[in-house]
Amino acid sequence: MRPDQLDLLTTVDAPTLTPDGGRLVVGTSRPDFRTDGYTGQLWVMPTDGSAPPRRLTQGYRDAGAQLSPDGSTVAFLRSPAPGSDSGAPSAPQLALIPLDGGEGRIVTDRRLGVTGFTWSPDSRWITFSSPEPEPGRYGTVAGVGPGQEDPRLVTGPDHRLNGKGYTADQRSRLFEIEVPDPSGEPAFAARGRMAAPQDDPAGPPALPAARPLTGGERDASDPVYAADSRHVFFATTPEAGFGQSLRTAVAVVEARRDASDRPGPTAASDAGTVRLVAGGIEVPVGFGSPCVSRNGEWLYLLGQDLGESGLEFVASNGAVYALPADRAVREATIGWDRPAAGLQPRLLTDPAALGFAGSLRPSGQDQVLALGASRGRTVLVQVSHHGRSEVLVDQQGEVTGACEAGGTLAVSSTSAASPGAVGVQHRGSGLRELFDPNASWRADLPPAAAMEREYGGPDGAGGPRGHRPNQPAVHGWVFLPEGPGPHPVILTIHGGPYAQYTWSWFDETQVLVAAGYAVVMCNPRGSDGYGAAHGAAIQGRLGTVDHQDIIAFLDGALEEFGPGGGGQLDDRRIGVQGGSYGGYMTAWITAHDHRFTAAIVERGYLDPVSALGSSDIGWFFSEQYMGSDPEHLRQQSPLHHVDRVRTPTLVIHSEEDLRCPIEHAQRYYQALWARGVEAELLIFPGEDHELSRSGTPWHRRVRFEHVLRWWDRHLAQQVTDE
Repeated sequence: MRPDQLDLLTTVDAPTLTPDGGRLVVGTSRPDFRTDGYTGQLWVMPTDGSAPPRRLTQGYRDAGAQLSPDGSTVAFLRSPAPGSDSGAPSAPQLALIPLDGGEGRIVTDRRLGVTGFTWSPDSRWITFSSPEPEPGRYGTVAGVGPGQEDPRLVTGPDHRLNGKGYTADQRSRLFEIEVPDPSGEPAFAARGRMAAPQDDPAGPPALPAARPLTGGERDASDPVYAADSRHVFFATTPEAGFGQSLRTAVAVVEARRDASDRPGPTAASDAGTVRLVAGGIEVPVGFGSPCVSRNGEWLYLLGQDLGESGLEFVASNGAVYALPADRAVREATIGWDRPAAGLQPRLLTDPAALGFAGSLRPSGQDQVLALGASRGRTVLVQVSHHGRSEVLVDQQGEVTGACEAGGTLAVSSTSAASPGAVGVQHRGSGLRELFDPNASWRADLPPAAAMEREYGGPDGAGGPRGHRPNQPAVHGWVFLPEGPGPHPVILTIHGGPYAQYTWSWFDETQVLVAAGYAVVMCNPRGSDGYGAAHGAAIQGRLGTVDHQDIIAFLDGALEEFGPGGGGQLDDRRIGVQGGSYGGYMTAWITAHDHRFTAAIVERGYLDPVSALGSSDIGWFFSEQYMGSDPEHLRQQSPLHHVDRVRTPTLVIHSEEDLRCPIEHAQRYYQALWARGVEAELLIFPGEDHELSRSGTPWHRRVRFEHVLRWWDRHLAQQVTDE
């Protein structure tokens, strides 16, 4: 694919099903160059394939659909087009639409938007999470812009987040609304003299009243109702104020209503009493992603062991836990040191083998669906409170979301063939593709085929390059462009480091291969998907065994496909590139291996020393991965070894990157320039750490054009023998 074809790539949300499993609703999203944003709508379709998918909504960006438990209404998040001058908040708002069609009705007007929501089991209520701006900030006072706000007093290390900025002055809270009839007569805000009496009850309000359930002392997210439709479980932090650790907890709050089951007062101070269910200040396991079983008997949680310090996150896989939901409501405690005695979630899965992440979803009456990373795939697993686990979907790609109802399983996924599709399977049948919004161009733009390989182990490629004593096998993929070789080679390195390359469609690879470059990529030690021990192998020694694995895989590919093998790879034209941890490793490798013709270092974590204060994760990441000894930390810094680099390097960074602050890139580029190394610094305004994945479409396109320009300059020219 070409950079100007980015707007073809459509992804899909997690699907949602009617109670009988007969109909499915899913949201789509794609880059849009015209508006320089992301657009997408909701689609509805029968799961038996008897009718084609039909566009249900017509908003600019509609996403996150959830069907009401009674199956009549779809709730979703609606965002206006970039630059919209409607006067309404530009952040996503909660909206409703009847499943059988109609107009979407927005039911919130939160200044900073709605980030998540859940239906009550009786379909009468919705609880949503929304950041609440501190008075005087984020436009809450007319004429007071960001430069005129009061100063911020920071009293802890965890006070900023990439893509969000400062966090303590916009903590997320929970609010509850009574669901209006989505087919009823719409109400609009009063104007002029009719708007003067603020408490005039004569007419209906334009929006349903949002009653606060939680205060602002802690973040509150991922709400889910208990079976009684009155209690709400949610994820939060044990500590109030600024975070001191990575611990998370699950709490419960009662949605207080009067005897007629009507909403109570809406004053901000009338939030309910929050009680702790799981986790706590002194509990090593952090809990989140609460999910209540359909029969209401079980509360499932994702948990991560963070050790006594609450910071030991390296290769700490998420696991599924469960506890009786009714006990969680009855025995939850108001204190935040630890949950009630005896109320301990029971571990259901082995965190050393398969790590779970994302959101849990109910399955059947008393089970749960979870997503786990496994050897370049994301698989769908069904977990029971008895501790039994069953892999339901394991294919060459990544399951991104799932829903089960009425004996129908719906799965959203990515694969080598498509950036996003939805499939279904009924009892006793296999997974069948139901909807792929990319089908219109897939036939004309077939993806480059991935060749799965293992190199470096006893059974890997032989010879002096492909095999090393005691070198474990390294798993990865090789992509070859069309036509005869030898092709220039680009070694790409993923971020994380606890992440993984997968079988799924990857725009980076597709653009490079279409431009004539062979791509080599692997999951070295430190990656996710191969067990906790594999992920923790680099702790305290970044740039050692991970470096060894990456080079072993490259050498194995050159041994099989290079001049001594198939002749498709040119071992004299090799580039290396990576972002985040991949940027770190690219800078590290070019300081220690001078075989590479050129390099691209993108959003690199290039100085773990300065990151201790400048990065949003620096207060824990550097020490946990690289240790606390100052000299040992410095020895693992690419900036400390930059004087060894001779490879021409393009440095790419975003101005608003808080994960790997731009000063890393500026200092690295300056050091290369001062030493006479050919270097360029490409800076993207208005973007953060997620530029290549979710930056504005135009910037993503321009980024690809600069990447190809750099590689064309250094790798496209065929090397000839003298």
